[in-house]
Amino acid sequence: MSIQDLFLNLNAVLPFTILMVWAMVLLLVDLVIPRRQKGITAALAALGLLVALVLTILRPADGRTAFVDMIIVDGFATFLNVIFLVSGILGVAVAYDYLKRMGIERGEYYSLLLFSITGMMLMAHAADLIIVFLALELLSIPLYVLSGFDPDRITSEEAALKYFLLGAFSTGFVIYGVALIYGATGSTNMSAILATLMQSEVNMTLLAIGTALVLIGLGFKVAAVPFHMWTPDVYQGAPTAIVAFMAVGAKAGGFAALLRLFFIALPQLDIDMTPILWGVAALTMILGNVVAIAQSNMKRLLAYSSIAHAGYILMALVPMEQEIVAQNAVASALFYLLAYGVTSFAAWAVVIALEQAEGYGLDLRDYAGLGRKYPIYAAAMAIAMFSFAGVPPTIGFVGKFYLFRTVLEGGFVWLAVIGVLTSVISAFYYLRVVIVMYMQDGEPTARTDPWLYLTAAGSAAAAILLIVFSEPLFHWASSSLLGSL
Repeated sequence: MSIQDLFLNLNAVLPFTILMVWAMVLLLVDLVIPRRQKGITAALAALGLLVALVLTILRPADGRTAFVDMIIVDGFATFLNVIFLVSGILGVAVAYDYLKRMGIERGEYYSLLLFSITGMMLMAHAADLIIVFLALELLSIPLYVLSGFDPDRITSEEAALKYFLLGAFSTGFVIYGVALIYGATGSTNMSAILATLMQSEVNMTLLAIGTALVLIGLGFKVAAVPFHMWTPDVYQGAPTAIVAFMAVGAKAGGFAALLRLFFIALPQLDIDMTPILWGVAALTMILGNVVAIAQSNMKRLLAYSSIAHAGYILMALVPMEQEIVAQNAVASALFYLLAYGVTSFAAWAVVIALEQAEGYGLDLRDYAGLGRKYPIYAAAMAIAMFSFAGVPPTIGFVGKFYLFRTVLEGGFVWLAVIGVLTSVISAFYYLRVVIVMYMQDGEPTARTDPWLYLTAAGSAAAAILLIVFSEPLFHWASSSLLGSL
């Protein structure tokens, strides 16, 4: 390898390489930071994320590859990396006060968070299934640790154990699926797999089984039915600050691999997988929304809400075999991930604000009177609930509009009907939260930390204001696919 090739390779991975080095340096720097001044560690973590964000935006996304075509730098990766890095910054903001309040303020929290984000960024750049596997592990292992970050709470330890065991089990499906895909095509590189499919005969049965196994493993990561069982327990037991980040980052990371795999490497195989993807998307929307009705714990309610939204995004994979619709399908999924991320942080910031050190404040009844006593938090939560439900004028409405339009263009009318009906069902439990906040009397207690206020208010405002820029954002998501493999 020449010096020029080495330079080009390092430049391709510069943002997340810097982030990983920053995370390791942060571990050492934290050793000399006084125990009562861990806010310095949080600020340094946010600074590292900001530097990586600037480098990501400034770096040209021209579709070039690096490290023997295993890494690709394109608009798809850039779009997702912006979501990951902004989610990381917001994750640091909501964690700062929460960790102090719960008595678990330790600097390694932020380093683990940065390591996980590095894995997510690597996943977005993956042009080879081996990189997908490595990125999945780098993404997941820090989250297993962070889920059990509160050693004094048995629920946190239980959440970490469940997440780890099921996550390790699902990773086995991924690596076995990759092995079968390699056996069928002779390569793990996505562009090479596509070329093999176009130019020669392959063992389609072996390829289909391998793809199904990869779908199972990644389905766990995005919390799709029937691989969702871990989600409500982990969301309820893990520290809420990491759940707020995980709800956005881990889901987007899983979909980064799914979208690139089906759009780039296996668009023809998607025809054979269409009935399966159709059924998984429909079941995920139905189960997530129906079971959420019975929840009174806000963390479990948002957990099932997260499952339901995974179903909506999975709809974009169904019409992927149609070349004309495929680009709009991926763009719709990317836009919806952005809309979901903005909305999710508005809701989780309010949940964190109301959660008490002794574990109280998570029941729906604890939100009674919030509109009178804490109008900013109540307004932020109300906007989040409306956006989740797809009520205009919120970014969630536009996201669902693009998804449903894409599904209808693909000819899957009944799937769109299920999506609309489940959205109507979701309005019941989302609006119930609004009714409790504004129409029931109570004396809620909430933290008034400025970072929580800023995250809740800023995310809620973005959920409305971004609707003005929805067309440019969708165009960015659509154009991000140009120059991909």
